[in-house]
Amino acid sequence: MRQSTGSRRGARTLSAAAAVAVSAGACGVWLGLSNGGARAATTITVSSTAELESAVANISAGTTVQVRGGTYHPAATLRSTADGTASARITLRAYGGEEVRIDGSRLPAGSFLAEIAGDHWTVRDITWQNSPAQGFVATSSTGGVFRNLVTAHNGDTGFTLRGDGTAGNLVENLDSHGNYDVATHGRNADGIAVRFGSGTGNRVTGARLHGNADDGLDLWQFSSPVAVERSWAYGNGVDHWRDPAFEGGGDGFQLGGGGAAAAHSVRSNAAWDNTRHGFTGNAGTGTVRLDHNTAYANTGTGFSFPDGTARLTRNLAVHNAVGASGLGPATVSTANTWDAGVATPPFVTTDATTAYGPRGPGGALPSTTFLTTGSTAVGAAMS
Repeated sequence: MRQSTGSRRGARTLSAAAAVAVSAGACGVWLGLSNGGARAATTITVSSTAELESAVANISAGTTVQVRGGTYHPAATLRSTADGTASARITLRAYGGEEVRIDGSRLPAGSFLAEIAGDHWTVRDITWQNSPAQGFVATSSTGGVFRNLVTAHNGDTGFTLRGDGTAGNLVENLDSHGNYDVATHGRNADGIAVRFGSGTGNRVTGARLHGNADDGLDLWQFSSPVAVERSWAYGNGVDHWRDPAFEGGGDGFQLGGGGAAAAHSVRSNAAWDNTRHGFTGNAGTGTVRLDHNTAYANTGTGFSFPDGTARLTRNLAVHNAVGASGLGPATVSTANTWDAGVATPPFVTTDATTAYGPRGPGGALPSTTFLTTGSTAVGAAMS
């Protein structure tokens, strides 16, 4: 483990009596930090699992942990309650352009692979895979930046934001796929979930959410608005695991439920080949706003909002098995392709091959003409 020290700045650091709570088995190590003192900005480069575990356990404001390429198998959940600040962030990232996989296949049953419960973290360019439970969880975190991550083949939801006080977080260019909860037969494993909490300013953009047992995106019981932009959800709810009691849902974008009534903003996303609806309010009663989205070839309805007061504008729905839309009396529908007098433009192509390809520079969604129409009047831009 190599450590370099930069200029000093105000930060949080360990007091002499720092609270360290250690619980047995899968619970890992929680490191509590107290105010006081200052610590130099530090960059730590790790190249072994033991070094990674130690670096996360002792991380503090102003620290950057760079992980060298390879596969790491932690013995317990990587956990931290450390807070960064707006000017002294905590950063966990791959070293340079190296490929880093953190693998939970050796964790005890029921373990998360990673959980942070602190503010102002940046986590980027890492794959979180094969956890017995959730892949990556941020609990009651503020000001997080989670960029260019992959969460794959975990035993529950790939990426989760949860808890009250979850605010101002950015999830950008996430690939989350193949997540499946065997104990509950696929009923819970989503690509990404923002749920069981509250807090404003959270945004999901540039995600690809596919092949998950349950839904692509789930906003269950999150009572504050979430912005969902330029993301794709496809092929969710398919039983790839040959589970005879399979219960996966299969919505592309599940935008509420559980009694929460949040005015989520959903713009320029696409859902295709999901086993239930493309976009659904899931019995939520909030004023969800959906603008310029595309639903194609889903087994259920393209846009299902029989409850609540959703506002749908300039959305495109084609070849969804149950129909383009299922809307309630309080839903407002304007200039969508199922509305009177609105033409449905032809797609340039329905061949999705390029959408499944490698991401572009900086982790951008791949360039594709799939589900594009050559018009900006309706539907997702697909870029």
